[in-house]
Amino acid sequence: MTIKYSIMILMKKIPFLFLMSLLTTAAFAQDITGQWNGVLKVSGMQLRIVFNIAKIDNGYSSTMDSPDQGVKGIPVTSTTFENSILNMKVVNAGIEFEGEFKEGIIQGSFKQRGQSFVLELKRELSEKPVMLRPQEPNKPYPYYSEDITFRNENANIKLSGTLALPVKGGNFPVVVLITGSGPQNRDEELMGHKPFLVLSDYLTRNGIAVLRYDDRGIAHSEGDFKSATTFDFASDVEAAIAYLQTRKEINKKKIGLIGHSEGGIVAPMVASKSKDVKFIVLLAGPGIQGNQILLLQQELIGRASGISEIELQKSREINSAVFEIVIKSTNTATLNKDITDYLTQKLSESPDSQKDEGATGTDAVKLQVDRITSPWMVYFIKYNPAPALEKVKCPVLALNGEKDLQVPAKQNLSAIKAALAKGGNKNVTAIEFPNLNHLFQECKTGLPAEYTQIEQTISPVVLDEITKWINLR
Repeated sequence: MTIKYSIMILMKKIPFLFLMSLLTTAAFAQDITGQWNGVLKVSGMQLRIVFNIAKIDNGYSSTMDSPDQGVKGIPVTSTTFENSILNMKVVNAGIEFEGEFKEGIIQGSFKQRGQSFVLELKRELSEKPVMLRPQEPNKPYPYYSEDITFRNENANIKLSGTLALPVKGGNFPVVVLITGSGPQNRDEELMGHKPFLVLSDYLTRNGIAVLRYDDRGIAHSEGDFKSATTFDFASDVEAAIAYLQTRKEINKKKIGLIGHSEGGIVAPMVASKSKDVKFIVLLAGPGIQGNQILLLQQELIGRASGISEIELQKSREINSAVFEIVIKSTNTATLNKDITDYLTQKLSESPDSQKDEGATGTDAVKLQVDRITSPWMVYFIKYNPAPALEKVKCPVLALNGEKDLQVPAKQNLSAIKAALAKGGNKNVTAIEFPNLNHLFQECKTGLPAEYTQIEQTISPVVLDEITKWINLR
């Protein structure tokens, strides 16, 4: 949400597929089973693709991963291998791959929605394209940086992070950086970028201390990420604030929070309850309820990706219905059954349903149900940030990019300002930056697939605006 890649969209038959999964298909050899790797080149972008093929009684079964997009285990509808020709289809995404095996390599064609791309699959792991990241700082840093740990006593876990100070000693204002959705380390590393490393470096060079830390259960932090919700992540931030109050280098009257994407939900949750938080910065923070965020993501990213309006409308209808089931649910077991029944029904109603899909269709439904009913997703779909925002009394800086397709600027900035105003908070600055995406990169389309191809990690204009605003506080 990142809200990073929590979005789902109807692609032909199966009602839900995470939109970030730009799908392809697979590979073989004399023994076709095992892992096959390739790089799909689309509009100057490179995405690694992994296909995992297993032998079953009546042929083959396959799944697909897209490591650069954080997608794993997508079921492949059909896999056939005859006369050295491998054919794979992902019906729910309108995808077909056909390739010929020669000398340990599968040379083929990947087709999706009228477009065709060359795709070569090999046994060897595909190397991730090396991209320049000119904003990433190199050691030694011109400031003091210390690896630290602190405890969340309520969760009984230890979190690991880095505290950066302009100099060793002194007394400084400080910000806690709060990551977006999905498993993130202290640098908020994603799509080949380290946004929090860049942001921390810039702030510290300008006299502001920074604490950033690995999400619970990620990298060096303890805990279970998969079972955690946004509420749990808020308790981790509270533990970070408690830790900072033990450090003599920190000005206790100048502790602030900077939250990106989902972190922009967490920051107001904490600030609404804590007098220790003196200011918050919301970077692409949501101002509307989670189900509406996901529907907007589906529409905007789908349209920018060339998906037809008819398919987008079908997807919206099904997603809306599923989200409504989630919102009304009070029991996990019943929720799983209700969504499974609904998606199975929609699958059977599809005009292009194939009678021979059998277990593949069932697997695809189960995959989507598992994602939708995860603790994080259920909480997110139901959560409305407005009540917490109404209780925030400290200064607020809310920033969005005009081309943000994940947390759209106009709808969310308007909702944030309205909620803060309703609560009587007049110390609010909201800015929509032209031509910036969800990561605040200067971009062309705003599509998530573009993130990794852009050398810039965060626009200098945004870094400067954040720094000036904090220093004025």
